[in-house]
Amino acid sequence: MPWEDFINSYWRDWRSGDRSKDQDKLTDADWITNWLQKIQLEAAGMPDVEVLEQLRTLRALMLRLVQQLVEGTWPGREQLELLNPYMGQGPVVRQLAWAPTGEAELQLQPQRSGWEQVMAEVAASFAAALLDKESSRFRICDNPDCLWVYYDDTRNRSKRYCDDKACGNLMKVRRFRARKKAEADGSPGTTTTNATTEP
Repeated sequence: MPWEDFINSYWRDWRSGDRSKDQDKLTDADWITNWLQKIQLEAAGMPDVEVLEQLRTLRALMLRLVQQLVEGTWPGREQLELLNPYMGQGPVVRQLAWAPTGEAELQLQPQRSGWEQVMAEVAASFAAALLDKESSRFRICDNPDCLWVYYDDTRNRSKRYCDDKACGNLMKVRRFRARKKAEADGSPGTTTTNATTEP
């Protein structure tokens, strides 16, 4: 879905937490090209300063809404309606199409190319996810140096990390080291007693 990579387009150094290594993928030409190809939308060139600001504002809005869901609060009407101006910029036409399985499905076909249409599709895909998916399954990675947003589709809803092999293993190692350090710091030291001699 278009919203998933977009909301995570601000990359953090999840291993070390070194904020100087953070990257905004919205300014990375290769990332933009690959992402647009993946979501099958077109935009001529990189976003200019004004469009980049709009993209960042949309991303921040989406992240705030997910943060509320993670905290157990459904966003209010006014907050959700902030998505409408973005969606309003991208006209679509409804068409019947056939899925690879041969089944008919109703599709919304974008009628423009350009960044306004891209933002409309991102906002619409995010709004659809909010309405169609279980709100309790939206997650933010428990690695404080990552904060990747994902949707937990596991059966028992227990997924704590965006990737168990990456952030999951990293946090397991951190907990192990912290426990060992605590044990070492809390272990009783060797005390020496001074022998006294009677006069």
